[in-house]
Amino acid sequence: MAEGQRMTVADVVAQVRDGRLEDFVCEAVELVARELMEAEVSGQVGAELGEVSADRVAYRNGYRPRPWETRVGEIELLIPRTRRGSYFPSFLEPRRRSEQAIVAVVMEAYVNGVSTRKVDRLVEQLGIEAMTKDRVSQICRGLDEQVELFRNRPLEGAYPYLWVDAKHVKVRDHGRVVSKALVVAYPVHQTGVREVIGIDIGEVESGSFWVEFLRGLRTRGLAGVRLAISDQHEGLKHAIARVLGCPWQRCTVHFVRDMLCHCRRDQRGLVSAALREVFNAHDHVDARDRAGHVLERLAPVAPKVCGLFEDAEEDLTAFSQLPSEHWSKLRSTNPLERVNKEIGRRSDVVGIFPNDAAAIRLAGALLAEQTDEWLVQRRYLSAESMTLILDETSDPENSLAQHHDLEEAVALNAA
Repeated sequence: MAEGQRMTVADVVAQVRDGRLEDFVCEAVELVARELMEAEVSGQVGAELGEVSADRVAYRNGYRPRPWETRVGEIELLIPRTRRGSYFPSFLEPRRRSEQAIVAVVMEAYVNGVSTRKVDRLVEQLGIEAMTKDRVSQICRGLDEQVELFRNRPLEGAYPYLWVDAKHVKVRDHGRVVSKALVVAYPVHQTGVREVIGIDIGEVESGSFWVEFLRGLRTRGLAGVRLAISDQHEGLKHAIARVLGCPWQRCTVHFVRDMLCHCRRDQRGLVSAALREVFNAHDHVDARDRAGHVLERLAPVAPKVCGLFEDAEEDLTAFSQLPSEHWSKLRSTNPLERVNKEIGRRSDVVGIFPNDAAAIRLAGALLAEQTDEWLVQRRYLSAESMTLILDETSDPENSLAQHHDLEEAVALNAA
């Protein structure tokens, strides 16, 4: 069916030669778009259409139609599908803001005299050597308005699960290049849909920074959090207890990876399998029983691992007190890995951000697009399974008041 609707270059040329020009521009745009999509999906799967290749990593799976509004009229695109992963054309709307953002970052770095050789090459390729500061400011203003609306939008309803993570980026600050933490908050809404609700950048991942970040989310309406998941960071852990008043789940994937550094190479298989045995328990009681057996088995061969695991046991098995249907998603920060990789890829292109605003602009534009895509995709957690946790979750407004009271009590005790 897809083949029957396609025009070739020869068909377009024939229409011009015969004087049939009424649809020529529209069909030419469709032809270029189709060839671009075919080239992109071939690069993604590692092989051309029908090609036998040792580099192939996925297979095509037909096409899906999608209308595309252009200046020459509406075009019916046939977007290639893949059996593994997904493909979305780079020239369509969901990618527009992030591409504008990365161009804006490059331009801002260039006109402020902080560009590296990499940025200089990008500037040359983009043809923006004569870009003025006024033009850069105009473009950045438009992007900043969109990103700020996304970052500060009110939050409604309950968010039972919250993932928080940070990625270090290089930023120029007062004439020197420093490493700062770009932090992202990513929850699942009570409807089972995931979204990004918080983006910020800080000097260091300190406890005071995390408290301020979480307070901002709570002020906007974050409530009903039953579990917060992150990598190990004492400042964040204490901020979660103080501001959100919910249990904390330490990422099990990062913990296992860290533990392998504390044992010999020939012990790593045994340690990894033993720890994962605990995380695959049937319930909380079973997890505690398995943890006891693991400690007995590993004590003679990996005492350092045993000590660290015993100290972190409660934080590593917090997920087991929630519905088992959600365990595979709650054990780690893996849901953020894809997002972080994309931020990292764009950050690597920039190299050094000219200021904090540029880093937030790029990450915000990218994450706003990601959230838009999630809203139209299949729910991350099913509506049926979400009822298991929502039945136990208090009213969001009451929960918000309880968290405020809790934080005041903690502050008074500390004083």
